[in-house]
Amino acid sequence: MAPGLGCHEIAGTVVESKTGQIKEGQRAIVLPTRGSGGLAEYMVQTPDRILPVPEWGPIDEWVMCQHTGTVLYSVKQMGNIAGTRVAVLGQGGIGLSFTMLAEKQGALQIIGIDPVEARLEKALSVGATNTINPSKDKMYEAIEELTGGEGIDIVVDATGDPEGFGQCIKIVKRWGMFVSFSLTGQGGKVSSFLHQEFMFKAAKIIPTQVAATSQPTKDIRETIALKERGWIDPGVLKSHNLDFSEVQKAYDMYAGHEDGVIKVALSVNGLD
Repeated sequence: MAPGLGCHEIAGTVVESKTGQIKEGQRAIVLPTRGSGGLAEYMVQTPDRILPVPEWGPIDEWVMCQHTGTVLYSVKQMGNIAGTRVAVLGQGGIGLSFTMLAEKQGALQIIGIDPVEARLEKALSVGATNTINPSKDKMYEAIEELTGGEGIDIVVDATGDPEGFGQCIKIVKRWGMFVSFSLTGQGGKVSSFLHQEFMFKAAKIIPTQVAATSQPTKDIRETIALKERGWIDPGVLKSHNLDFSEVQKAYDMYAGHEDGVIKVALSVNGLD
C-alpha cells in the first residue's frame, strides 16, 4: 500500500457522547488521529474531529465528502480557474475529485490522465473533456494535439507516484501552475525532473495538504454542505461495497486496480 493510514476515511453513528456539541445517534464523518484507523467497531474521538452529516442518504456515500473535501482545499489554492486548461494526472478518487471540482469552477478544458481505462471512463462522467491513457498513447504529443498547441495552464499531480512530479513539470506550460497533491516516497523512490526544464518553465508550484493546516476539517465540512444542497456529489466515487470480513479482498482489489475499483466502502457494523 502507498504511504498513509489505511481506512482513514470513516463514518458512523455516535453511540455515546459526553459533550453537548455532539448528540448520541448523530451520523458523522470522523477524522482519526495518527495511529488509528477505521478498521475497528468503535472509536473514541474529540468533538472537533467529528463532522455531522444529514440523516438522509446512504452514509457510505456521505463518507466520500472526507476524500473530496481535502481536494476542495487544494482547488481553492488555484484561484479563479474559469477558462483555463487543466490536466489531472491520476484519476483515482483524488484525481476524479479534482476533475469534478475543476468542471464545477468553469475550466475550459479538463484532461484526465490515467493508465486504467475504467477510471478514464469515470473521468468523462464527472467532468473531463478529454482523457489520455499513457500506457497506450504518447502522452506529451496527445496533450499538444488536444490543446491545439496551447499547452496546460494548470497541472495537478494526483498520481501518488514519484514519477508524477517530473511529468507535471514537463506538461505544464511556461509560467503555468503545478498543484502537487501526491504523497510519495514508498520503496525509496525519489522524484526526478530535468532541472533546466524546471527553471525554464518558471511555473508556480503549490504543494497542498489540508491535514497540515490549522483547520483540517473546514473544507470537509464545506463539502458536506455542498453535497447537501446538491452542488456536488462525491458519493459517485464509491464503486464497491464490501463487508468487513472481506477486508483483504478490498485491499487486493484496490492495490491491483481490479474490477473498475475507485473507492471501496467497507461495512464494519452494518450500514445505516
